[in-house]
Amino acid sequence: MRQINNQSLHKALFVLAVPMILSNITVPLLGLVDTAVIGHLDHAYFLGGSTVGAMIITFIVWLCGFLRMSTTGLSAQAFGSNDAQLNLLILLRGLCVALLIATVVIACQVFYLDAALLMAGGSDEVQFYARQYSEIRIWGLPAALSNIVILGWLLGNHQTKKVMMILLFTNVVNLGLDLLFVLGFEWQVQGVAWATLCAEYSGLVLGLVFIQRFFVKSMVKNIQIQLLKSQLFAKAALLDFFKLNRDILIRTLCLELCFVFITFQGARLGDNVVAANAILMNFLLLISFGLDGIANAAEALVGQAKGAKQDKKLLQVVKISLAWTFAFACLYALFFALFGRQFIGLITDIPSVINLAEQYLPWMIILPLAACWCFLFDGVYVGLMQAKAMRNSMVIATFAGFFPLWFLLQSYGNHGLWAAFTCFMLARGITLAWHFRNKVAVNFLVKTN
Repeated sequence: MRQINNQSLHKALFVLAVPMILSNITVPLLGLVDTAVIGHLDHAYFLGGSTVGAMIITFIVWLCGFLRMSTTGLSAQAFGSNDAQLNLLILLRGLCVALLIATVVIACQVFYLDAALLMAGGSDEVQFYARQYSEIRIWGLPAALSNIVILGWLLGNHQTKKVMMILLFTNVVNLGLDLLFVLGFEWQVQGVAWATLCAEYSGLVLGLVFIQRFFVKSMVKNIQIQLLKSQLFAKAALLDFFKLNRDILIRTLCLELCFVFITFQGARLGDNVVAANAILMNFLLLISFGLDGIANAAEALVGQAKGAKQDKKLLQVVKISLAWTFAFACLYALFFALFGRQFIGLITDIPSVINLAEQYLPWMIILPLAACWCFLFDGVYVGLMQAKAMRNSMVIATFAGFFPLWFLLQSYGNHGLWAAFTCFMLARGITLAWHFRNKVAVNFLVKTN
């Protein structure tokens, strides 16, 4: 009980978490604005097409989430050990990998988009607008992937206010251009795509400015340029970097398979279903990004404690973070129970889509309580940089949970899809909690005793 009552850790957690919660929530809120702008056009296929197109691009961005996770965990540990040289190397390696991936995808975009749209299915109209959207957004990948590295690095260095400012700025730009391009210029789906593209590059510029100022202010005196050049592409360091990211990549790929499957399966169930699922998916992102604010703070504090070899503090951080994560999950469940229907009505005025979204709304009440554990433990394991455990948990939840359950429940249609996804999120939390208690916490307790 004393560990949970550590007031200084509560304060440290919230100093990092509050900016992250506020900034993280702006991301799905902006997605809701995108959805609302398109959702008030005349036909459901506009929303369905933009949703499928966004998923095709977001698949690459989220798949590269390993860049943010590894950058956050490694930089947090370098921050805890006061190693400025290593800290900068982590940032530069991440940016190099991000730009390389973006270049390859853009070069192969014809093959990628054709294959993705073939798998997506859906009506001719959904296919048309999905291609229209994704052909624009794909050119934003260099900025989008660089941004996740920059945000991860700033978070690992406890610069959460700068993270908040970047996300808020990016989302405000996106919102303003959404309204201008879609409502003002009547560019429809293309307007949403162009707005996001411009916002991503705007965020990149601001992020680079913040990094330059941060180094000049606090780290540049400890950097040896010649040594930096020789170490940047050192074989041993790169092998360790890719070994770590390999496990996080597998973990992220499994997660992405589930998200993509929901979107594509919804497209096969009809334009109205994929449109309704687009609304619910934004609700899910609202939940996950909000709870990720606490997980992000836990990443930084756990990584710092590990870098400083403070095992007792690390365990305290985990217990306090778990308590607050569950409290916020309860608030989310209450919010959707009370205001979910009104929220749906604000996003779209198409009766058939509203009716379907309301049918599946109970899953948004259950999901925060089922999923909050996996969000928090993901943050803990990023801070620990134990990517293998994250990978194993996700593989089990995906191939022993989500897909078998969907197969058994597919006769229930979209309800079966959301039931399988809820169990998948719960399984992730259970497996990571078991591993932490039996493999991680036990070792720390032995050392502290």
